[in-house]
Amino acid sequence: MLEATHLRKRYRAREVVKDFGLRVAPSEVVGLLGPNGAGKTTCFY
Repeated sequence: MLEATHLRKRYRAREVVKDFGLRVAPSEVVGLLGPNGAGKTTCFY
């Protein structure tokens, strides 16, 4: 199991991701959907 909770990301003073959480069970496949600029890629950095 992979679990991450209460993650956040800031660029200088601007908070772009707040209180992000993710739980992935073994052999489970997940994806993030959303519009451009929503922070999907940022959640994984």
